[in-house]
Amino acid sequence: MTEIVPDYSALLRSARRTAVHLEMRDAYGVAQEAAEFEEFKRSGTADTDPDSAWWAGWVPLVRETVGRGVELRRARIVSEPVTDYIRWEHALTPVNLAAGEQVRWLPRRLASDIPLPGNDLWLVDDRQVLFHWFTGDGDWAGHEYSEDPAVVKLVSAAFETVWERGTPHADFTV
Repeated sequence: MTEIVPDYSALLRSARRTAVHLEMRDAYGVAQEAAEFEEFKRSGTADTDPDSAWWAGWVPLVRETVGRGVELRRARIVSEPVTDYIRWEHALTPVNLAAGEQVRWLPRRLASDIPLPGNDLWLVDDRQVLFHWFTGDGDWAGHEYSEDPAVVKLVSAAFETVWERGTPHADFTV
């Protein structure tokens, strides 16, 4: 592991062919999402306007990345029945799709035999990995960057297996 840790925006802007994101938590507790998540739990509604302020940091970045010809895929491993947080993510996912991401869901029970990395991550161009660390409550705890070929090989194999087994968003119900 190296000392230099690019943020995911810089990492995505450096992508030339592929960028994949593996999410493995059933809930996140990231402070900047708290109000929107609480609103969803209260009302059952989610902000699905890709041009709203809520999406301003993400949708333009995805559109820019995909616009350069980069294939952007996200795979989520989830427990069933799903948590309120996953229900919220599922409700928001049409925005990810409209921006150009591909998204698949894999029930955790179907992932038992997959060697998985210990943390959520981004893998860019099959050579750069950015791991995301979270606290037990799901808030940000840091990042770690690697170009180690053994780490890249593990991450790539894990993601591709999850992707192959996963269900496309349009066919996954919560």
